[in-house]
Amino acid sequence: MGKIEEFEELRPLLFSIAYRILGSVSEAEDAVQETWLRFEASPTRPLSVKAFLSAVVTRISVDVLRSARVRREAYVGPWFPEPLLADPYEDPERSAELADSVSMAALLLLERLSPLERAVFVLREVFDFGFPDVASAVGRSEAACRQLAVRARRHMDDGRPRFEADRKERDELASRFFDALREGDVVGLRDLLAADVSLVGDGGGKAPQLARTVFGADNVARLLAAVYPRLARVGVVLEPCEVNGQPGAILRDRDGGVINALALDVLDGQVQAVRSVVNPDKLGHVGPVADAWAVSREVKATRRSAR
Repeated sequence: MGKIEEFEELRPLLFSIAYRILGSVSEAEDAVQETWLRFEASPTRPLSVKAFLSAVVTRISVDVLRSARVRREAYVGPWFPEPLLADPYEDPERSAELADSVSMAALLLLERLSPLERAVFVLREVFDFGFPDVASAVGRSEAACRQLAVRARRHMDDGRPRFEADRKERDELASRFFDALREGDVVGLRDLLAADVSLVGDGGGKAPQLARTVFGADNVARLLAAVYPRLARVGVVLEPCEVNGQPGAILRDRDGGVINALALDVLDGQVQAVRSVVNPDKLGHVGPVADAWAVSREVKATRRSAR
């Protein structure tokens, strides 16, 4: 097998590692591409191509994350990861863990860790790398990596997200949620929301977004039931799909442009959180991005004409 074939076979794993470290599809893709360039230029063949490439993509991702964290501190409003519609890496024996580890809630928890803690946690806890390979990847001793893993697990366990264990029940609840959303059914939505549910939007100052986080089943149900029917009247379509391993949806304008990505946290038969990504810089990998401001103006014009 040649270098290209070896690399392409491992590309899904490399992307999945980089995405969990960075929380960005575009930056993860760049990290994987840089990994290929270094692999291609390497004059020697590593004993383990998987270990070598995983180490390279991890080091690149950690370096990128260190600079990205400075930008995130100056971010306008809540920061969410770029939505991921499909994780390219599959492991049937760890499918549940992989899905949970890529959720919006889990990635936001990972933001609390230092870059090295995050890398160690991803390699060890998510992808089950042995400590010798983890140590090689982050350039620390095995003993140091064990300590990093302990600290990372402690931080993650303090707020580790839980999700509906029965995926069929979870998906059925999400289907009912989106049906109620389309119909503007306040009561139907309220019945599906946890009492302390939160609705949060990430616009980055580049798209219409919530002025603040909305809390409580009644407030969230009323807002959602009011907003979507208005969007539907100007041709916006809601497409349910999996977002970051959990139930979600993509909203598109009448021309198919992406306006928004919604991700739900579902537990105990209720929606615990609704996260909305409307920052256009985070949606380009999903498809052509719509002008959310134009859609917002059209909605307002429709409301005025209806009075």
